Amino acid sequence: MTDRRRFLALAGLAATGMLLPRGLLAWTPPAKIPMTVYKSPSCGCCHSWVEYVTANGFAPKVVDVTDGARLEEIKTSSGIPMALRSCHLALVGTYAVEGHVPTGLITRMLREKPQARGLTVPGMVMGTPGMESPGSPPAHYDVLLFQRDGTSRVYASR
Repeated sequence: MTDRRRFLALAGLAATGMLLPRGLLAWTPPAKIPMTVYKSPSCGCCHSWVEYVTANGFAPKVVDVTDGARLEEIKTSSGIPMALRSCHLALVGTYAVEGHVPTGLITRMLREKPQARGLTVPGMVMGTPGMESPGSPPAHYDVLLFQRDGTSRVYASR
């Protein structure tokens, strides 16, 4: 009977957190990674991508750009080659992220710190984050690591 009482007492302490090391009681989730997203206010897939990055560890500050020419100017000044553009641009750390790039690859880039301008999924590829279509299989696509001069290489394939 004493073993049962001891077990119940320990179970009660464990349930209230009294047996946890102090460091675990003070645990806080990791901070979200800040980014600034430039997009058209009327673009639904851009909105979906912002929701996706928010749910996956990023804290996007959204800048809606109503003038398409102004958005292109921002992309040009951010070093996005014309041939590698998509619909929205995110700036995160020292990198540019153009289009529907998966968050896992953005965090990988931030961790690896490659000598590059950033990542892109050129165009509007179905099946990329924000471009999912229920019932349609995702297309194969490449995520490119690119330089300001327009050169690029495949960073990952999905």
